[in-house]
Amino acid sequence: MGASRVDAVIFESTADTNYNTTAPSGALTNSGWQYQGSWGTYLGTPIAPQFFIVANHVGGTTNDVFLFNGLPYHPVAAFKTFDSDLTIWQVRETFPFYAPLYTSSDETNKHLVVFGRGTQRGAPVVVDGQTNGWFWGAPDGVQRWGENDIASITNLGVGVGDMLRVVFDGTGGSNECHLSDGDSSGGVFIQEDGVWKLAGINHGVDGEFSNDVDGTAFPAALTDLRGLFQQAGPGPADWIFIDDAQPVPSAFYSTRISANLDWIYSVIGFDTNQIDLARQTANAASSPRRIPYIR
Repeated sequence: MGASRVDAVIFESTADTNYNTTAPSGALTNSGWQYQGSWGTYLGTPIAPQFFIVANHVGGTTNDVFLFNGLPYHPVAAFKTFDSDLTIWQVRETFPFYAPLYTSSDETNKHLVVFGRGTQRGAPVVVDGQTNGWFWGAPDGVQRWGENDIASITNLGVGVGDMLRVVFDGTGGSNECHLSDGDSSGGVFIQEDGVWKLAGINHGVDGEFSNDVDGTAFPAALTDLRGLFQQAGPGPADWIFIDDAQPVPSAFYSTRISANLDWIYSVIGFDTNQIDLARQTANAASSPRRIPYIR
């Protein structure tokens, strides 16, 4: 299936543009908001005293500035890998704190908090008289957070690798969210032993979609794809009609931190002898498929 790059958190329950625009509280206190910094129009996450991590596809140069905790940090070097959509930037200054990493390979079915910036929720997508989701709305660059659960681990092939797959099925409560244009590079956090840890970096979403195989393509956050065509490849004929007995929700995908620990630790200088390699084994991998970035 195809997918588009993402930019903003979209909620199933509300189109309120002020919803979840401040740090989570209660049970979600310290769930990752404090670790998000601004990398241009996107987010980045410090992971070591002088390193932050972003989605590779959002770009950047050493002339840019990473804003974190109200202060500027100046990049001096970039470290990239051919195995994933990740880039680690080294900065001249030292971060006052940084996110712990989720190192286990048990992410499936775990609850998450995700962060992003970008579009508002747009008009409803109506199929056969039913609201199946929403178009991407106007971009506003506002940082938002949402919740969801990890449905599975999927592998998108060479150069992209393991992803956390998160579905938008409308059953996750008022904070259940999908991603859209601008959410790329935001962090996904999972709680372990009472501590929220960085488990993923936002990569892409299912899409694009069309009402007709020869019709106009559009991106959307959909709780049910049935009755629509979904792009499955780059060609004009690469469209699949979605028809199933049960609802088919769309999903977003975040690069899996636990599958890239060797490389991450090699960059930030962590002692790789401390890694339990068995815990990095990828699970539930599926056949590679094309997922558009959610830039």
